[in-house]
Amino acid sequence: MLNPKLRGIVYATAAAALVTGCGADDIASPGTGGNITINNPAAPPPPPPPPPPTATVTPAGGCPTIADAQGLTDSGTITGPTGTYRVCTLPARVNTTSTLPKIAGVLYRLGGRVDVGTDQGPSSTNNVVTLNIEPGVIVFGGTGVSWLNVNRGNRINAVGTAALPIIFTSRDNVLGLNNDSSIGQWGGIVLNGRAPITDCAAPAATPGTVACERQVEGAVDPALYGGANTADNSGRLSFVQIRFSGFVLSGNSELQSLTTGGTGTGTILNNIQSFNSSDDGAEFFGGNVNMKYFVSIGADDDNLDTDTGVKANFQYVLAVQRPNAGDSMIEADSDNALDGNTPRQNTRLSNFTFIQRNNTGNLSAMLLRGGTDYSMFNGVVVSPSTSCLRISRPQTISATADATIDEAGAPVFRSVVMQCGSPAFVGSNGVTEAQVSAVFGSGANNNNSAFTPSLTSLFINGATENAVTAFNASSIASYFDATTYIGAVRDANDLWYAGWTCNSATANLGTSVTGLCTSLPTY
Repeated sequence: MLNPKLRGIVYATAAAALVTGCGADDIASPGTGGNITINNPAAPPPPPPPPPPTATVTPAGGCPTIADAQGLTDSGTITGPTGTYRVCTLPARVNTTSTLPKIAGVLYRLGGRVDVGTDQGPSSTNNVVTLNIEPGVIVFGGTGVSWLNVNRGNRINAVGTAALPIIFTSRDNVLGLNNDSSIGQWGGIVLNGRAPITDCAAPAATPGTVACERQVEGAVDPALYGGANTADNSGRLSFVQIRFSGFVLSGNSELQSLTTGGTGTGTILNNIQSFNSSDDGAEFFGGNVNMKYFVSIGADDDNLDTDTGVKANFQYVLAVQRPNAGDSMIEADSDNALDGNTPRQNTRLSNFTFIQRNNTGNLSAMLLRGGTDYSMFNGVVVSPSTSCLRISRPQTISATADATIDEAGAPVFRSVVMQCGSPAFVGSNGVTEAQVSAVFGSGANNNNSAFTPSLTSLFINGATENAVTAFNASSIASYFDATTYIGAVRDANDLWYAGWTCNSATANLGTSVTGLCTSLPTY
């Protein structure tokens, strides 16, 4: 008799031999006189997608108290992918200098048109109401017709930081309903001032005087701008994002992300991003405007629009179109019966990079018309599918400077390089293609209309850009920095645009404290 231990080994060996005799897909079933074939089970279904991220924001217990007697209205809560927030609605008119503080779990809401102060008229010197907005605050338009209007003689002080930019956006952005093509979901921001303008509403008014006023484009109720104070101060916007703006307010007329009307040199504008405006990235009607560090991404019309006698200096401008959307990079003034008014527009732009991705209704990446005086320095224009420059009307290319009519002469280009569709230049309304080409002057003054760009990461200068000799724009106006490079972004170490801006498929602007434009930050 085998001992139990040895017997177990023999039985195990025999069983192993039996299984080996069967195929890998067969199992012997005793008592049936044969084998039973059992198919392998179907592969298990894939696991469900992970749940959305846990909400990181919880609503504040209530709305803060502000100085204005009407106060904020507690409008309950709103929930989106980043959490649930307490909604604090601003009054229709802020009548007392007030501050919107940064409070965790609070969003501020524009319930419709919100006025900062009341209009103080074109000739007053007082400044009555200031709306202060702390770094990191988020304000959203609760309806399509929501917009913020800073009346003459009042100010906004929306000063964010690179680490805590201020965001103006739409309700759908809060709810997480937007994508990179969403546009036109609320009005925008309008600053009205008392600096000189043209194209007066009153036919008998003298342009550039206190009698010359205009109504904000698109507004139904009075929202006036204009005066005679070139140094007027409408406040400050710094480190600000304006997303998904441009709702049609009236008469098929839309607001821009940012609209200024008759603002003066006392107004400070810097580090401003417009994202997916359904109209222009920014439009400036008259006044005396200075702005540095402007990023316009995805505008559905033009990116930098200037009108009605504005005197403007812009430096460090980066504009990128969405594919198959948008119009021009620049639209300067309008051809009309008033384009001989003074002050005549004189806009000067230095250190810019324009990425034009489609054909335009304006037939070009840049349109100058209406007798405007315009100077461009240190620019890179990438417009391979459409013409680069169109000029309309002989007055716009007049080479004769005439102080009596505030005429500075023909448009000026210095160290501007362009990759253009064919033809590179377009003339209209009495101006020929050859005349536009001569005004640009490719081959002179470091200009080149047949440039081969080497930009990296879409907009950062490469070898061919950095080989171009820069023009010293500070020799034209003290507002400009003297730079040794053309374009908006010198190299990979030049990060002025990064951090405080939001990102999209249209343009990746690098590491961002606010993340994607389609989401809210949780700082």
